[in-house]
Amino acid sequence: MARSQETFNKKEVRNKKEKKKKEKEKKRLARKESEKKSGLDDMIAYVDENGNITSTPPDPTKKKDIKLEDIEIGVPASDSDEESDPIREGTVTFFNDSKGFGFIKDKETKESVFVHVNNILEEITEGNAVTFEVEMGHKGPIAVRVKLSK
Repeated sequence: MARSQETFNKKEVRNKKEKKKKEKEKKRLARKESEKKSGLDDMIAYVDENGNITSTPPDPTKKKDIKLEDIEIGVPASDSDEESDPIREGTVTFFNDSKGFGFIKDKETKESVFVHVNNILEEITEGNAVTFEVEMGHKGPIAVRVKLSK
């Protein structure tokens, strides 16, 4: 098959395809060469004595011996001495008599705690200073045994 009848456009397309093929081959060879050089050494990371990730191995002179018993995983158990008084004080910030619920702002934690009419021992209104206990409900903390503070 003679190429004398090829048009200029056909020659241009063929040249572009050959050029692309050569570039692809060059990239493949370059990638193959870089894989030989880098290997596993580039992927190794070390952790220093402060817990930071580095590319240099740690200094063996700074090595510390740690007893297995000293390692705590999870939340440490709380001491019974730290538990505060379960009765809290707060102020009623919102209370709706018709719907039967409201919110109390805790003086200590400054958090808003939900209160339901079933958990109230005495009549309360907005702005009253009250004492209450906190329990976990279905959707979060709720105030129970709510009464006016003296």
